[in-house]
Amino acid sequence: MTVQVEAMPYRHVLDVPAMGAAVRIARETTELVLVECGVGLRHPSVGPALLIVAELVTNAVRHAAVTSPMITVTYAHGPGGFAFAVHDRHPYHPALFGALATAPGSGLAMVVEMTMELGGTAVVRADTDGRGKAIWITLPL
Repeated sequence: MTVQVEAMPYRHVLDVPAMGAAVRIARETTELVLVECGVGLRHPSVGPALLIVAELVTNAVRHAAVTSPMITVTYAHGPGGFAFAVHDRHPYHPALFGALATAPGSGLAMVVEMTMELGGTAVVRADTDGRGKAIWITLPL
């Protein structure tokens, strides 16, 4: 089952400075958003979702902080699905599915693998000016 982010009416946006505390804040906010959306924290997709958010925010802090002092996490929720994106203003756009072949065991490869195992999708969406991107993860619930 594929759930389109555009069809998900619920939205929440978190802006955090690109520093180590951003990972904890994003993870805690993700838990709060899930509960607010009526998703119990024992749902089998919650643990992986928290790990994926933490990994994507960690990557943004490690690799994009110099050019992107702020990181934005956007959440969407609708019937049957939960989506989130981690956005930064670094111009590098990773090849998500190339990560599985070139860097197995890396954080990004783990993100893609976990997303696929849950039946979700992962995409990189470039900013219109090409100077940033958002990595969107969609998970069925």
